[in-house]
Amino acid sequence: MKRTRIRGAEVNTLVGAGTAVTGNIRFSGGLHLEGRVEGNIEATDKEARLDISEEGCVIGEIHVDTMIVNGTVEGDIYSGGRLILGDRAHVDGTVYYNVLEMAAGATVNGKLVYRSQGEPLALEHQKAPVAIAADAKP
Repeated sequence: MKRTRIRGAEVNTLVGAGTAVTGNIRFSGGLHLEGRVEGNIEATDKEARLDISEEGCVIGEIHVDTMIVNGTVEGDIYSGGRLILGDRAHVDGTVYYNVLEMAAGATVNGKLVYRSQGEPLALEHQKAPVAIAADAKP
C-alpha cells in the first residue's frame, strides 16, 4: 500500500517496538506507536497526531483528532479530524470519525459513527430527567 501522509505535528514521542506501557497517555505534538499500550490515549491539543504502526497495539480508548492506524486497537476511537485506517489496521470497537479514509484490508469489528466537525470527542454524562407521577401531590 502506498503510504498516506498527513500534515501535522512533528513526531516527538516514540513508544518503540518491544515497549509496553500500562496506564493512560496524554500527549501533544506527534506520537508514533510501535509497541503496546494498555490504557487510554488522549491528545491535549487539536494539532496533535497519532501514528500506530503495523506492530503497534492499543487496548483502550483513543481520543485524538488526527491519526493513522496500521496496527491493532481494542477499544473505541474518537477522531474529530482525519482518520486513516491502513491496510493492516484492525479495530475492535466503535469508530467515531469526521473524515475517514479506509484502505482495502482494514477491518473494523464494531460501528462506524459519523460526527460533524466541532462535536465533542466524547459524550458527557448527563443525568436522566426525573419522572413525576401524574397523581403526585405537591
